[in-house]
Amino acid sequence: MLSRFILFTALFAFLMPATSAEAAHDGLITKSSDYGVQETMNRLEAVFKKKGITVFAKINHTAGAEKIKAKLAPTQVMIMGTPKIGTPLMQSDQHIGIDLPLKVLVWQNTKGVVSIAYNDPKYLSGRHHIKNRDKVFGKMAGALNKLTNAAIKKPMPAKK
Repeated sequence: MLSRFILFTALFAFLMPATSAEAAHDGLITKSSDYGVQETMNRLEAVFKKKGITVFAKINHTAGAEKIKAKLAPTQVMIMGTPKIGTPLMQSDQHIGIDLPLKVLVWQNTKGVVSIAYNDPKYLSGRHHIKNRDKVFGKMAGALNKLTNAAIKKPMPAKK
């Protein structure tokens, strides 16, 4: 009887689609940072501000956890954007306002690796069924990729 249960459990797990924890990562772009959490946040803020992107808020989840005497590895979120880009998207479908302004999550895992994650603008296009702003979503995706890379990667040493 026990062997049937084990076989059924293994078969069930194999045939089931991705778990909700795995599915929750749909549409996220995740990258490793060469810097610590705070330095990554500082660098992201500097890069965004230099390009005229407003940083609306920063949330320190670790500090929040400390208030309830809980432990959480360094975890922060930055909320940023620009009405010049967001407004036309909301004119197409106001539902996208739930995902705007954009957010970047910065965290350190148990092995000490610092990563960032953000919603892929092209995923948001599909999520909100916005068909008439492909160029805007493409530019957003390209800019976020370039700007986040500039913030998280140490410069290559100059060749001699």
